[in-house]
Amino acid sequence: MAAYISVSALSHEGLVREHNEDSLTVGPWTLCATVTTNPQTLLFPLGPPCVVAVADGLGGHPGGEIASALVARELAAAGPSLEDEEAVRETLQTCNRAVFAAAAGDPGLGAMGTTVAGVVLLPEQAVTFNVGDSRVYRIDGDDLRRVSVDDSPPLPPGRRTTSLVTQTLGGSLGLTFVEPHVRTAPLAAGDRFLVCSDGLTDPVPEEELSGLLAGTDEDDERADGRAAFELWKAAIEAGGPDNITLALVRVGG
Repeated sequence: MAAYISVSALSHEGLVREHNEDSLTVGPWTLCATVTTNPQTLLFPLGPPCVVAVADGLGGHPGGEIASALVARELAAAGPSLEDEEAVRETLQTCNRAVFAAAAGDPGLGAMGTTVAGVVLLPEQAVTFNVGDSRVYRIDGDDLRRVSVDDSPPLPPGRRTTSLVTQTLGGSLGLTFVEPHVRTAPLAAGDRFLVCSDGLTDPVPEEELSGLLAGTDEDDERADGRAAFELWKAAIEAGGPDNITLALVRVGG
């Protein structure tokens, strides 16, 4: 069987927010500031660059859902050209400028902004990236390893989360330069990733996420759909304080 990419994803407003400001990119497909009631699974051939990303519009700022949707669509359009780290960095700079330009063109959008995190899957490599506190994890068996870098201030002892971010796409009144976190690692059949907004990782500790994913490493995209649902349910049972968007990515074949 030819190598393929399976992505099981969902996006939900949670239990507290009035609407969803998260957006999602899966290859050429986007889900922008919209709610899915169950995981959606999409399949792609492993070959042309395939980007899977989550953009989390900044709460407390106007136009968070506009910023996240803009970035999701920019990434989807640029996806086939994302062949290396340099291309990913350039596209994220383009996204940053686009958010500022959209805000400048509408006085009501002020300092709108968004975080972003994702992975570009190439035939033999995975390029992971993020700006802000949305995350990318690599799933190795029962081990969940974070490969993104939170743009957040240092946490005081005993505190696990913070709503503060030190870097976003947009998010201020004047154009600022961003320094995306981008890294490349080898990719092979069986590799898996979790891409998500902090609506999942703030209420659900990493050890619990790891436990929910344990035992789902069989080569079966249906297992990923079930696992995506269980991750979402854990965030809801923890109070669902924020929008929840996640994508489980698997290389099969």
